Amino acid sequence: MATTTVADVRGTVLVLVADDYEDLEVWYPKLRLEEAGYEVKLAGLGATKYHGKHGYPCTVDGDVGDFPASTLSGVLAPGGWAPDKLRRDATVLDLVRELHEAGRMVATICHGPWILISAGILHGRTLTSSVGIRDDVTNAGAVWVDRPVAVDGNIVSSRMPADLPEFGVAMIDLLAGLQVAR
Repeated sequence: MATTTVADVRGTVLVLVADDYEDLEVWYPKLRLEEAGYEVKLAGLGATKYHGKHGYPCTVDGDVGDFPASTLSGVLAPGGWAPDKLRRDATVLDLVRELHEAGRMVATICHGPWILISAGILHGRTLTSSVGIRDDVTNAGAVWVDRPVAVDGNIVSSRMPADLPEFGVAMIDLLAGLQVAR
């Protein structure tokens, strides 16, 4: 069995977490991205540990502000109720905007688009999400679609935990394409 070394890492993806994150939408992508050779860091807003909606604990690697956009290949905004907390933080919004403007991956699932909405990056984009925030997405100027995954430029989105296999593939394909373009 081959092991991944620092020299093998393809880039770093930051996963945004806060209390009441959707457990599967953090852990499945984290493990899938690591399996594909990416380093994944978990970041929050000051606490060292958060708990998911289903109680799973998450010890973070640092605060969002500890990870400059220039060091990241992308960011993931998972769902649950955490995005409603995260979107109120200027550092989170600035990071998402900066990564988006740099053409790096911005991935989101379920209620995660709330962060992208508050960052003001969805106007004219095609996106999917939990049907529960469809109106929020369209009111932000995006075109909402009901499918497992939507990729529009450097934004990849998905609806719910059942879509995680397709979401994982789409994130890895997008990251690989962005690396080739650089």
